Amino acid sequence: MNSFDEQLEKYAKLVVKVGVNLQPGQDLIVEAPLENISFARLIVKKAYEAGAKFVQVQWIDEWITRSRFECAQDESFDYYPEWYALMLERFVENGGALIHIKVPDPELYRGIPAEKVSRANKAMAIARKKYQQYARTHSFSWCLIKAPTQAWANTVFADLPEEKRVAAMWDSIFQFNRIHEEDPVTAWKQHIGRLKQVQQILNEKKYKRLHYKAPGTDVTVELPEEHVWLGGDESNARGNRFVANMPTEEVFTMPHRTGVNGKVTSTMPLNINGLLVDRFSFTFREGRIVDYSAEVGADHLAALLESDEGSRYLGEIALVPHDSPISNARRIFYNIGIDENASCHMAIGSSYPVNLKNGTKLSRDELLEKGGNTSLTHVDFMIGSAELDIDGELYNGEVEPIFRKGNWAIEALR
Repeated sequence: MNSFDEQLEKYAKLVVKVGVNLQPGQDLIVEAPLENISFARLIVKKAYEAGAKFVQVQWIDEWITRSRFECAQDESFDYYPEWYALMLERFVENGGALIHIKVPDPELYRGIPAEKVSRANKAMAIARKKYQQYARTHSFSWCLIKAPTQAWANTVFADLPEEKRVAAMWDSIFQFNRIHEEDPVTAWKQHIGRLKQVQQILNEKKYKRLHYKAPGTDVTVELPEEHVWLGGDESNARGNRFVANMPTEEVFTMPHRTGVNGKVTSTMPLNINGLLVDRFSFTFREGRIVDYSAEVGADHLAALLESDEGSRYLGEIALVPHDSPISNARRIFYNIGIDENASCHMAIGSSYPVNLKNGTKLSRDELLEKGGNTSLTHVDFMIGSAELDIDGELYNGEVEPIFRKGNWAIEALR
């Protein structure tokens, strides 16, 4: 077995053992691009070795995805099969786990009207609303992971000869997921432990609001009184730990829905499931986005913000030091799951009830009353840089530095 095969097997084991922490007797769904068939097969093998009862692979092919938008009748874009949404709900309710290799091609919808894609995404979000609620309340174990496709590698490593791009992408993914370590599972447990230490310090601080300042950004974000910082792994409804995103470098919490005021400017491009938006900004007043602009993909951004009323409010804020493994790669990956772990970021759309004390027990109206946001969508965008400063205001009125020049300024986290 050569070195690459060893690393690939370690990666498959990691996402099964740590990512979803698969338990004996569980069912597993693996959503995978056709290009990743060898890796998907390894995941299936490791899942059965871990005691899976049944593994279902759902294949993704972007040629087929694009064909719909090129050839389907117009009414297709307002439709999503109810039977598939119901299948996902039953799967979760029966205790299943899900691994999704999420790597949308940044050029997938080039030339396709943004309105078509927006309608299709909205139809899916409506049909899968209950399933997404299960995900946002951590009712089951799910893990979003990355694996190269040629189209994605061509965008990220355009400076390399084409025949070397996929290999370079694999190397980056292995680095970010600690696969080069002798025992990645142990390395990940240590990494999660460090994120938990950060999480504990922030939860003990109990900040009332945060103030972000950087070129193009000057915004204050109020936090709900009972907000909770999370990071690393989480516990599902059955008490099993899982890591929702691999890689992960963030700690995150819930902003108060109506407590955001000021302007934020993006520092990285945003790939919204195959729609590229770049060099954009939002202006908030009492939580709501009242103005926005984008030099690239303005129509895509407009369509996203029209998803529903909640898509104009924040649902998440996350802290990531600029001096972190992914940021230090000095490369944009055009994939939210990677780029968000190189940069402090925010997310418009639905909040995670788990970021509020006893939040998973609240009704929609109760969540809104306590400052959470609800929406069909949840899209992260990056605002971090080496020039970002963040201050935290305590309930006694004291203000202290949290970030200076993009990195931790809290003494215990230096």
